[in-house]
Amino acid sequence: MSNINRVIQSGYFNDTLRQWQCQNTHITSLNLIDEPDVKEEITSMPGVYRQGLNHVKSMLDPVVESGLKSLLIFGVINKLPKDQYGTHADSLENPVIQALPLLKNWYPELTIACDVCLCPYTSDGHCGIIENQLIDNGKSINRLGEIALSYALAGADIVAPSCMMDGHVTAIKQSLMKGNLLSRVSVLSYSAKFCSVFYGPFRDAANCAPSFSNRSSYQIPVGSSSIAERVVDRDVSESCDMTMVKPGIMYLDIVRKIKDKHPNIPLFIYQVSGEYAMLYHAVQAGVVTLKEGLLEILRSMRRAGGDVIITYYTPEILKWLKEVSPL
Repeated sequence: MSNINRVIQSGYFNDTLRQWQCQNTHITSLNLIDEPDVKEEITSMPGVYRQGLNHVKSMLDPVVESGLKSLLIFGVINKLPKDQYGTHADSLENPVIQALPLLKNWYPELTIACDVCLCPYTSDGHCGIIENQLIDNGKSINRLGEIALSYALAGADIVAPSCMMDGHVTAIKQSLMKGNLLSRVSVLSYSAKFCSVFYGPFRDAANCAPSFSNRSSYQIPVGSSSIAERVVDRDVSESCDMTMVKPGIMYLDIVRKIKDKHPNIPLFIYQVSGEYAMLYHAVQAGVVTLKEGLLEILRSMRRAGGDVIITYYTPEILKWLKEVSPL
């Protein structure tokens, strides 16, 4: 543990990470499916797609040309079997494992983050390993450490555990240390991840809704700020390089509280799928224009203390940045 605590270079080993230490930026997400030729629009998120590998480059080329610096990847499996342990979370057939070398070859300057969770790959859709209808935290974080290392070895610059398992940062850091990658791969922890109804469209996208119960035993209760603060404190003490609040606009009080307490740790805000859908439908109904509505939301997130915003609207933002004042 002492060795992990002394490693700081994992937070600034490339230009994008150094930028995150200094100024505000945006990144976008990519849902990679295990069928190379498939391109499926997500019904609950109009304009957002599951992409097979054969469609990824044509989709990313114009966005990277517009200035995209970082990408957050999620794996989706339709054909591969799911099981209790999420075997295909890091198998050679996993679409993330297959995509990483290609993305690094196509876009060597792009900083690539990989979501680390079991829910898209387990037969029960939960974020950890289930034993007797309960999460086995020890087995879960060991498995998550294996998955994170596999992504790192395949080319990920950042591994981002979204599972909300106790001790996941330490387990992943120890796994990276065993792989001699501790100072070359960052850990972005989804620390303040609330048990929100606004994840619904993403669960459609990733085919990862739980088959029984819900995730309230490990995601943070909606009304609690104290648990959010404690989880962030724990993850920072375990040497996460970056932390996150998720969802965004409903939890800006938490953003401000965390940024005040941990001003030296880059703080991400995830504008989640339900937030995307709300704004999309407001625009379709003529309530707001996309540019004015989105920029007001993003400026509010900046004001609250967010350093980096993950949003499905990043391609649109990149087109506007030359036309508007800095966010």
